[in-house]
Amino acid sequence: MRIVSFLFLFIILTACKKETTPDVKDVKKEITEKNDVVRFRESYRPQYHFTPPEKWMNDPNGLLFHNGTYHLFYQYYPEDIVWGPMHWGHATSKDLVSWKHQPIALYPDELGYIFSGSAVMDLENTSGLGSKDNPPMIAIFTHHEPKGEKEGKNDFQYQSIAYSLDEGNTWTKYEGNPVIGNPTSIRDFRDPKVMWHEASQKWILTLVAGDHAKFYSSPDLKSWTYLSDFGKDKGAHGGVWECPDLFPLTVAGSDETKWVLLISINPGAPNGGSGTQYFVGDFDGTTFTTSQKDIKWIDYGSDNYAGVTYNGLPDSDRTFIGWMSNWNYAQKTPTENWRSAMTLSRKLTLHKNDTYYLKSYPVAAIDEYSYDSKTYDSITNKYSLTSENFNEMRIDFEIEGALEDFEVKFSNVANDQLFLGYHKEDHSFYVDRRKSGKIDFEPRFAEKIHLAPARTDKNDHTRFSIFLDASSVEFFVDQGTTTMTEQIFPTQPYTVMTFTSKDHKMTQVRVSKMKRIWE
Repeated sequence: MRIVSFLFLFIILTACKKETTPDVKDVKKEITEKNDVVRFRESYRPQYHFTPPEKWMNDPNGLLFHNGTYHLFYQYYPEDIVWGPMHWGHATSKDLVSWKHQPIALYPDELGYIFSGSAVMDLENTSGLGSKDNPPMIAIFTHHEPKGEKEGKNDFQYQSIAYSLDEGNTWTKYEGNPVIGNPTSIRDFRDPKVMWHEASQKWILTLVAGDHAKFYSSPDLKSWTYLSDFGKDKGAHGGVWECPDLFPLTVAGSDETKWVLLISINPGAPNGGSGTQYFVGDFDGTTFTTSQKDIKWIDYGSDNYAGVTYNGLPDSDRTFIGWMSNWNYAQKTPTENWRSAMTLSRKLTLHKNDTYYLKSYPVAAIDEYSYDSKTYDSITNKYSLTSENFNEMRIDFEIEGALEDFEVKFSNVANDQLFLGYHKEDHSFYVDRRKSGKIDFEPRFAEKIHLAPARTDKNDHTRFSIFLDASSVEFFVDQGTTTMTEQIFPTQPYTVMTFTSKDHKMTQVRVSKMKRIWE
């Protein structure tokens, strides 16, 4: 009888256990989901800018649009939050704002680390690595061989390719790598950007070699012929040239087409450290030429570097994204589980008045992420607005008439203060982050006010947009005629915005919250 009772009790308890104990997979899934939520709410984690899931990130690579999907590959070190043996991380998007993290695409191998490069769809299967029915996605990148570097050699960088037949999910490295050897032992021989040149019916590759750019052509992405050099006597030369990009743009309001060449440089930027210059000229399939005398910068802030544009889009939708950091302090910023973000994706347009110039402004999709907007007809001198958190917001406004001095200040109860504005005396816009929050991790981070020479579209009114995230501010004048991108690390969110000007008032003011992209 007692045995029967114990058996009955065991059956009851077992049944209860089965009903109340969740499946191990469900438990793991729940823990992972909770960790993801916590991880993407860490201190200083941007809420509407791309960041890696964890660890170190730098340059954007392989920007490509295909079959309705934007691919963002990037320099990635999955073992630490400082630079290390480079991989290609991978993320995808449907709108260039929200991103889905994908598995690592390319790993270091016997030829070296996987440095920066680009990606194309070989739609006609010129490479023979796929088929016309299933064309290959081709990544071309710099192999960086660390042993040769340590031995003091100069030929440790060369160009290689990999291909994917499942739209970037898995990759095979080409057995004939490298496809471009280091010709004359050039230490900095890297960052290939490839495009299809319709006029010559060939692939054109641009890379950098220390203090200049080199151009190559190929019929099949595997065999390359050297074409020409550019830049030894042009542009800024305060540091090494990096991350080139060559593309055509039609001048707004005309039928004229010019070619634009982007070149990042480190150091040597106008406000110190890393920055990206550009040239406007002509390309005939062999040589790039320009009559440009002045040095032009795509962004005058300190934190927009190594940016390139998307392949696979029409030139009228030329879209750029940059690494939102600066090598002066990139490995010292006060984040713990991850490090670095990308700028907002931006549309580039070419304009001309007295000279050619680029405008850079967030893609239209960003408007879909604005919500709970509050509008004000005008805001006058010393007027303040308050919010629980300006660090997930967007502010748009206009100033009428010829520009005079004005300033916008963001602050909090901890007395952190960020200033943006205009100085008429030196005709400059500025960002002052010297009191913006945490600044002592590297002296060069906040050693001075950052300036941008003012360029505006019109004299009767000027439009402004400010995008604030947890650890960044992007300041746009007249839809990107002047642009400044800066990292900031306030000790707590800014809660007050104050406008100061004796001569102006803000008009057409719209203050909007921004949706998180990680939900």
